[in-house]
Formats: sequence, C-alpha cells, structure tokens
Amino acid sequence: MAVKTAIRWAKSERGNIAILFGLMLPLVVGGAAYGVETTYWYLTRLQLQSEADAAAMAGAMDARSGYTTTLTATATKAATDNGFVPSSGTIAVNYPPTSGPSGPNAVEVILNTNAQRFFTSVFTNTAVPVKARAVAKFMTAGSACVLALNPTAASAARFWGSSHLTLTGCDVMANSISNSAIAVGGSGYLAADCLFATGGISVDSGAHTTCAQNQTGASPVGDPYKDVPVPANGTTYNNDNANPLQPGYYPNGITIGPNKTVTFAPGTYVIDNTFKLNNNSVVSCTGCTFYMKGNSTVDWNGGATENFQAPTTGTYAGMLLMGDRTNTATQTFNGNNTSKLTGAVYFKKAAIKYNGNYSGLNGCLYVVGDTVDWSGNTTVNVDCTAYGMLPIPAAFSVKLAE
Repeated sequence: MAVKTAIRWAKSERGNIAILFGLMLPLVVGGAAYGVETTYWYLTRLQLQSEADAAAMAGAMDARSGYTTTLTATATKAATDNGFVPSSGTIAVNYPPTSGPSGPNAVEVILNTNAQRFFTSVFTNTAVPVKARAVAKFMTAGSACVLALNPTAASAARFWGSSHLTLTGCDVMANSISNSAIAVGGSGYLAADCLFATGGISVDSGAHTTCAQNQTGASPVGDPYKDVPVPANGTTYNNDNANPLQPGYYPNGITIGPNKTVTFAPGTYVIDNTFKLNNNSVVSCTGCTFYMKGNSTVDWNGGATENFQAPTTGTYAGMLLMGDRTNTATQTFNGNNTSKLTGAVYFKKAAIKYNGNYSGLNGCLYVVGDTVDWSGNTTVNVDCTAYGMLPIPAAFSVKLAE
C-alpha cells in the first residue's frame, strides 16, 4: 500500500515539482551565495581603488613640492587613512610611473591585497587577489618666491611705500580669500612673472607682470616646509660674546653690536628671546640655519650688514631662518644695500616685515610667512637649486590621470 502511494505521489504534478525543487535547491542557494560573494569581491576592488586614488593624489602633491624622498611615506599614509591595511597587502609607489601615458610629472600607486572567500572556500582555499592602480598628475602655473599662508587676511602679501622688488622667473602667491589678498600701492614697484591669489588682487600702476593675466580664485598652496623638522637645542651658550659664535642653543637670545663684526660658525642656531643686530654691526655665516624658538623675534637694524647663507645640503638645506610653527610675533628684517640673505625665510604663523634692501647670492631668497609686508628694494631669482632651495608652487592642480 505504501509503495502504491509513493508511486501515485511521484506521478502527480506536485510530486514532480517537489522533486525538482529538492534537486535544484542546492544550485539556487549556491548561485545566490556565489553572487553575493562576487559582489563582495567587486566592492573590495572599488574600496581598494579609492585607497589607491587617495594615495596617488597625496604622492603627487608631495612630488610637486619637491618632497621626492617622502612621497612614498605620504602616499602610504593616505592609503592607510582611507582604509588600506599594509600588513594584509602591498603598496608600490612609482615616480614617475612605470607605464602609461601620464609622463614624468605624475605618481603611480599600485595596491595589492586578497579578498576573503566564504561559500567558494568549499571548493578551493586559493586567495582571491585584488589589485588597484592609480596615477595622479600635477600641473603648475608657476613657482613663488613670496608666499603668504594666511587664509583670510587683507593685504596678506603687501608691497607698499617706496619698495622696488623684482622677481625674476617667479611669482607672488597669497592663500587669503580676502578681496585684497595681494596689494600693491603707494609708490611701490613690483615686477613678477605673475600674481596668484585665492581671493582678490588690489594693484595700481606699480605692479608689472609678464603673464597674460594675474590669477584670482587660485587653489591655496600648502605649507612648502611642513616637513622640515624642529631642530634640537644642542649645546647651551649663555652669552653671545664669542667670535666666532658656535651653533647651539641660546636661551638668552643673540645681540650683536653696535659697531661689532662677528662670524657665525656653520651649523644650526636655536634662539630664544631676540635675535638682534644693532647699527653698524657686520655679521656673516656660510652654512647656517637660525631657528627662532617659541615666540622669539628677529630685530635687525637697517644700519647692520648681514651676509648669511643657508646650508646647501642636509636636513636644513636651503633653510636660513625658521620660526616655531606657533610663533605669532612680528619678525622685522632690515639691512643695507650690501647685505645678502641666501635661503628661505620661513615663519608659518608670523607676520614678516621685510624692509631690507638685500637679496641672496644670485638673488636666491624665498620669503614664506603668515603675512608678508615688503618695503625693501630687492631683486630675487627663482632658480636656486644650487643653494639647496626647492621651488615653491605658486598655484597648481593635481588630478587623477589614469
């Protein structure tokens, strides 16, 4: 009887459907599971691509600013910040790219990782490799000799009074969104390749540029010296009466003159309080970096003669004067016509009043500050690689190219 019942059930339509459903169920479930798993692999690939894109963009920004020795670390950090786990994959950073049409001004990032298996692990334990490649290319509109970093100040880069400044082959850049981010007025004379401002430019007949048009609404430029480390104090010197002075830490500041001639031995000088040069003092150094600690100030008399040159190699190559990145004290530079400052003057948060009538050797002087107020008579050139100075972007863009 049971056999006949089973036969009748099997012959019925419902029985056929039940049998087919039972036979197909593993395939349906398996197909669904495989679909979910391949979707997961696809999403993993998209996430890895976004990490590679971020890394390539960050690396290209470093490359444009000349930080070729740190761009791998920068790209790796950007990838990690966006979710990449270096311990579970690999990252390759190539500058320039090893392939593709982007050319030399580009950074290539290749990320490799493995996606996890779920359902398919029943059939194989082989890893699922996932790869992403991104190339970011940088373009520049020029290189700056004067850069004002303040994001909002009016007249962030100001050229006024009887100043006469000639920038040969380089530009002025101001990050301020003010309508007068760059201001030229009075009887001031400014000659430059171009003026770039995130905000506006207020000039009269005293501004002379060779570009087709000065650029407003430019993308702000990052701090070009953000990776320069703060120097250690070194040996402490409690007086400044030696000649030559030795590199180290001067907790009571340095005061020279008046009517005194002093040589500074090459090295790094960490100065607290004030770096003061009095009238008719004559000072010189080849291979010096001066670091103004805390809220210390530079105060140089116009009757002083300064002949300072930054190191051309090493950690502080091209860096002549550097302020603590929290230093907000106004820094005043005066000098006579025979003075020369060769290297970068860098105070991230401080106002720089540059009243000196001097430039560096072959005009090699860069000035980077929170704001820059220029009233001296100077000629500055952009090509200063021979003095260890990297170009400062005036305005640039970075975009994904591949």
